[in-house]
Amino acid sequence: MRLTKSTDIALRIAMRLAVTEDAGRGADTAAPTTREVAGAVGVPYTHAAKVVSRLQHLGVVEARRGRGGGLSLTTAGRTGSIGRLVRELEGAGDVVGCEDDPPCPLRSACRLRGALREAQEAFFAALDPYTVEDLTRAPTGPVLLSLSAPPGS
Repeated sequence: MRLTKSTDIALRIAMRLAVTEDAGRGADTAAPTTREVAGAVGVPYTHAAKVVSRLQHLGVVEARRGRGGGLSLTTAGRTGSIGRLVRELEGAGDVVGCEDDPPCPLRSACRLRGALREAQEAFFAALDPYTVEDLTRAPTGPVLLSLSAPPGS
C-alpha cells in the first residue's frame, strides 16, 4: 500500500511542528508559518496550505493569523494515533478500483476486494500504537530540526 502525497505531507508537517515546538518551549520564539514549514519539509506552499487546512479540520493543527500567529500542533495531534490520522487522511476508499470506469467484470463474485480491505485495515492497525511524539524521537527529531527552507523559497 502506498500513502497519498497529501498524507505524506501531513505527517511530515505534524512531525516538523512537534520538534519545532519542543525546541522552542520556554523560549520567546514565533510559531512557524505554513510557508516556513513547507520549505523545511520540501513541499510546495500551495500543497502545504491545503494539507494544513485539512489538519486544522481534523483538530491536529491550530493556525493563528496575523502578528504572533503561526502553526502549532494540538495535544490531539501530538498524542493521537498515527493509524487514526492516516485512516482519516486516506479515507475509506478501496485499494483497487472495482467500481472504476469501466468496472471490473469480477466485482460481483470477487474475493480479492475483501482480502485487500482486510490487508488495508491491518496496515492502519500496525500504525495505531504510534503517535507523532513517537515518530519524532531521536534520531528523527534532530534531523527534522536541522531542516530549513532552501534559499529563495
